[in-house]
Parts: sequence; structure tokens; C-alpha cells
Amino acid sequence: MRYKEFTIEGRNAVLEAFRSGKTIDKLFVLDGCQDGPVKSIIREARKTDTIINFVDKERLDRLSNTGHHQGVVAQAAAYEYAEVDDILEAAAAKGEEPFIFILDEIEDPHNLGAIIRTANLAGAHGVIIPKRRAVGLTAAVAKTSAGAINYTPVAKVTNISKTIEELKNKGLWFVCADMGGTSMYELNLTGPIGLVIGNEGSGVSRLVKEKCDFVASIPMKGEIDSLNASVAAGVMAYEIVRQRMM
Repeated sequence: MRYKEFTIEGRNAVLEAFRSGKTIDKLFVLDGCQDGPVKSIIREARKTDTIINFVDKERLDRLSNTGHHQGVVAQAAAYEYAEVDDILEAAAAKGEEPFIFILDEIEDPHNLGAIIRTANLAGAHGVIIPKRRAVGLTAAVAKTSAGAINYTPVAKVTNISKTIEELKNKGLWFVCADMGGTSMYELNLTGPIGLVIGNEGSGVSRLVKEKCDFVASIPMKGEIDSLNASVAAGVMAYEIVRQRMM
């Protein structure tokens, strides 16, 4: 089942969304509003580890499409999230060694959509994103993915570093893209692999980079020194594809 809603407003509607099992990415609550119905909504949100943001009325008004938010606005995923195990099972079902994209705080929905599209075309088995400080599966992401979101599972995890450790224990190794790394052409990128792509501005965070086995750079010849995150993901992904085909 796919979820069509993105913004849900009003106390009854938001509470029903949680109780019916809809995937809610973020909950925005009017700061200082702590009456019974709002407390019930917050309690349901915490059961599902939904991110809760307490904001002022101006912010809620901007988020609202109707103007009748009653102090609560929920942002629901446009598509369902997978589990990390679903991604590993997808690889096993194809008889292939896992190839996974790990995205460290990608914030632009167009970048996320483009990366999901690239992941699908490159034969990756799935994409993993963090719950916090990152865009979720919004309608804009779905549109930019050009349909790939229907075929490439996306899992959302609380802690990227911990997830990498868990996947290492299952036989994967990890390479992250960073300007200060070894040329990707000098690295062996075969086998069960996770490709880590960092935030559009700050790149891969220090803690995540420390968990990676290799740091790879993309050779650049121009006057500027960085690529768009989705472009970097595509370049790195297809070097992995090239090596896996050899």
C-alpha cells in the first residue's frame, strides 16, 4: 500500500493517522500547547519514534495548507519505508552481493529523488537514510525519482553509524565519497558494498566517515572542487558497476 497524503492537519486527523499506522515522518506541535488531545497525539508519535518539533504559530501557519491546523501538523511519507533487512533480502533473492546506498543527511528532495533513480539504474538493492536532519520520501522526491521509488526500497534508520556497524557484521564493507580520499580508480570496489554519500554542504560527517573502510575521491580537472551530491553518487555508483562487471 502506498500513502498518498503528505501534510495532515487537525487534531482528529493527525491522531487517526497515527492510530491507523500511517508512516509519519515529522510532527509539528504549537509550542506550549499541552491539552489532552495534543498529549494523546504526542504519545502516539513517541510510540513510532516520530520526530516531534515544537514550533511557533507562524511556522505552523506556513506548514498548513488549510489554515485550520488546530496546533498540530503531521508530515506523512508519500511512500512506505522498507526495513534494512528487506534490502538485504532483495539482494539475496537476485543471487547478488549487496550493493546499498547510505545517505548521510541529504536535505534536498531533488537530490534524494535523483539518487534513488541512480540507485535503481545502477542495480543497487536499496537506499538507507537517517531519520533526523534529512529529507524523507516526499512527493517531490517521488517525482524526481521518475518512478524508481516504486522499485528501489528506502529504509529509514535512527543512527547511520550504528547501521553501518551492523551491516559490517553481515559482511558488507563501506566506501564514502570525499575530496580528501584516494582516487576511486585505485580502489577495489567489488564485493558486498555500501556507498556513503554525504550532506550537500558539509559532506560525510566525521563519525560516519570513521566507520567507513575506504574514503574515495573523484578526480576533478576543473576550476571548482566539488560535485552536486546526486552527481557524485552517480559517478561513484557507476565505477562500482564497472568493477562488478569485470
